[in-house]
Amino acid sequence: MAKATIADIAREAGVSVTTVSRFINGNFSKMRPETRQRIEQTVARLDYRPSASARRMRQQRTHVVGVIVGDISNVFSSLLFKGIYTQLQPAGYDVMLMNSNNSVDEERDEISRLLSQEVDGLIIQPNCKRFSAYSPIVSASIPLVMVDREPDDQPGDIAKVTVDNHGSCRTLAGLLAERGYENVVALSNIRSEISAQMPRLEGLRRGCDEHGMLMIPIEANGHDVAWLTQELRALTGRLAGRTALVSLMGPMLFDTLAALRELGLRFPEDVGVVSFDDWRWSQYVRQGIHLLEQDPQRMGQEAAANLLEQMNADADPYALAKQTTLSVAEIPAPSI
Repeated sequence: MAKATIADIAREAGVSVTTVSRFINGNFSKMRPETRQRIEQTVARLDYRPSASARRMRQQRTHVVGVIVGDISNVFSSLLFKGIYTQLQPAGYDVMLMNSNNSVDEERDEISRLLSQEVDGLIIQPNCKRFSAYSPIVSASIPLVMVDREPDDQPGDIAKVTVDNHGSCRTLAGLLAERGYENVVALSNIRSEISAQMPRLEGLRRGCDEHGMLMIPIEANGHDVAWLTQELRALTGRLAGRTALVSLMGPMLFDTLAALRELGLRFPEDVGVVSFDDWRWSQYVRQGIHLLEQDPQRMGQEAAANLLEQMNADADPYALAKQTTLSVAEIPAPSI
């Protein structure tokens, strides 16, 4: 029979993994007596025994923080890490940077490796849809901040720093409708179980429905520029009315611009172009690109600041966890 985990206890007792972690570490101050009793009974029934090494992790300090990003080759990750480092390094922490390659398996291995190093805290750009993948961190009472993405069932007392992906894209749809666009082509390249592109896509879809526009998603899924060129050629040949192309991630804009050049399409004369952008490079390409800018460096700073508060907590670190949603700035083109 497999050994019970903290996630098993949480599921059976009908509580969050952080509540179980508080019980295991003796933090009962904010716990109702009936909740405590239910967890206690579940622990006994499943014969759960927390490891001694997990208990030691919070008692010892290494002044090392682990950071796991989804794709280290993306400029977003570099700026995110810069923001994290500028907060943690002056506070006396060394930072170990890991790259999960947007892989659930690689991320799991990196979490295990960092926990074995007894890091004082973790900042993760997560890949897993289910929060149970991160229960070993909570079981060890290691301070944790999720950044950019979040699992579907992330507890409310686990820190996160994200941007308003859904709201900004829903608002964008209204702007495009005001400017006379009838068709919106949403360009994405999702390579992990969860992605910031997913709420962007949903926000854009909802906004298009509200304003009576046709939305057509194109998921590149690792395809090259030649493939994208063919897809856009077929689309633009049959769509009636004004069309806007919306790149839901910065790197996708490179391929979009290459495809438009191959097709001989001008923007904004022939098609509108909108993109999420992390480093404002596209404003120098040519007038006509409408940008939705997020600030990954600030995201990193916010995540590291909250992690420091958790790591400096005398008792339950998760009591100081904050869930922060940053706004998305618009850099409008003169016309799109």
